[in-house]
Amino acid sequence: MDSGELKDLLGSFTLHLRGERKSPQTVKTYGDGVRAFLAWAGREGIAPALDRPTVDKFVAGLLDSGAEAATARSRQLAVRRFSAWLAAEGEIGADQLAHMSPPKLDDKVVPVLSDDQLKAMLAACKGPRLMDRRDEAILRLMTETGARAGEVLALDVGDVNLAAGTAVIHRGKGGKARTVPFGPRTGAAIDRYIRARRHHRLAGTPALWLGEGGKGFAYYGLRCALAYRARLAGIGDFHPHVLRHTAADRWLTAGGSEGGLMAVAGWARPDMLLRYTRARAGQRAADEARTLNLGDL
Repeated sequence: MDSGELKDLLGSFTLHLRGERKSPQTVKTYGDGVRAFLAWAGREGIAPALDRPTVDKFVAGLLDSGAEAATARSRQLAVRRFSAWLAAEGEIGADQLAHMSPPKLDDKVVPVLSDDQLKAMLAACKGPRLMDRRDEAILRLMTETGARAGEVLALDVGDVNLAAGTAVIHRGKGGKARTVPFGPRTGAAIDRYIRARRHHRLAGTPALWLGEGGKGFAYYGLRCALAYRARLAGIGDFHPHVLRHTAADRWLTAGGSEGGLMAVAGWARPDMLLRYTRARAGQRAADEARTLNLGDL
């Protein structure tokens, strides 16, 4: 099968993913991965064969060009999913990538933000504009609940109960719904934003978060908005996912249980908890050890 045929079938694959109710970000990620594979094959002047040797060369090329292991892993997964779908639809004879192992990820420790850094970011959100109130509300909600950026963006106005201090996430990772609680300060910030939201051109639409200039608000806008607040606060190399790590660390540091954190953050496996909280695990253990007084013999 040549590159042109695979490009045509990518549209059908995208429809299949949407039919499975994959998140828009997942659909985009898979599409980007397949397109990257086809573009690479074109540059190399080779057929985009969906076999192990060719996909291994593709991944090696990504890594050699400086791509992070996580990016290479994501691209490879996209091609593997595409191959599996093609085989299931009878477009190819067999899925030759069925048992292919993903590239090993670097064991990185993601740093978390300190309370002073969070306060600086919140201070950078102060202002009378809709975007100021929106960014403060989002920052407080993500920091307190550990909700993923995509989950926060998917919230509708009706999903937030200010009186109860809860927000309903209808489609978390894996399609699982859950309710996340938030405190009075986060509730007040959301309330201020919703009151300002009444004057937006799209105020009658269900989406909770709205953008500037009468526009909607998607992931790119959220990432740019929070990165802007981080720069004002003197924080470099910021990514929204840092807030999820930070929320998990703050929960455990405050004495919250691991089971409670898993429920609120939407994790089904304990290994995800360890991945997100290991940055300051040593410090938390040291603080706990001091309270145990095990040296008092």
